[in-house]
Amino acid sequence: MTNAVLLNDIDHRDLRVVTRHGPEFGDNVNQVLIFPTEFEDIQREYAIFFTPGDDGVYQSVALLGFDRDENLYLDDSGWDARYIPAVQRRGPFSIGVSHDDSGSAPMIHVDLDHPRISRDAGHPLFLPEGGNAPYLDHVADVLDTIYSGIDLAAPMFAAFEAAGLIEPVAVEIELSETESYSLPDYSTISAERLDALDGAALAALHAQGFLYPAFLVVASLGNVNGLIERKNARLAAA
Repeated sequence: MTNAVLLNDIDHRDLRVVTRHGPEFGDNVNQVLIFPTEFEDIQREYAIFFTPGDDGVYQSVALLGFDRDENLYLDDSGWDARYIPAVQRRGPFSIGVSHDDSGSAPMIHVDLDHPRISRDAGHPLFLPEGGNAPYLDHVADVLDTIYSGIDLAAPMFAAFEAAGLIEPVAVEIELSETESYSLPDYSTISAERLDALDGAALAALHAQGFLYPAFLVVASLGNVNGLIERKNARLAAA
């Protein structure tokens, strides 16, 4: 349950948001939903995979760990990466549609029961003299990344499937002779099929804006090695 209400600078003028990352804020997850609008930043840090959602439609995720509730980018000092996925940065905020005499428009809503909400710690949402604080402008950008990405996801996957690029992948991780992981139900972009596309297929993907994301997905898979290094370091320190 959430207690999401339309954000305004009267009722919420003293609200603050704690932005540090930790298990108490739901950051101890081994994968996180991501969107095409952030693929360029994501691929520098994380491996991108595709998984079927509850409705069977593909969605993109960044792999964060191998065990349940394990985020190998999260430690006592916070989230150790140059980029944090938008879903984990949006905190208590979401977009809702408000209706008035001029029609409907997307507006920022805030969950007043979210653990990041505070009255005495964290970043203010509004300036003392009125107007948005810089952090609220940042939130608006994060929400735009998410909701623009939602609109792009379905046509992107349709384009990938039409080009025959999506293939299941066996993610097999061997940490030692006695410890290994097998991660099921992941798919990715086939590098071989991508390389074999003819000019017309490449042009079609490019025209839709989805050729570059396809290459980013392929490039991101090298980050699995970095994740293995993080896991081994954590095991050695235990």
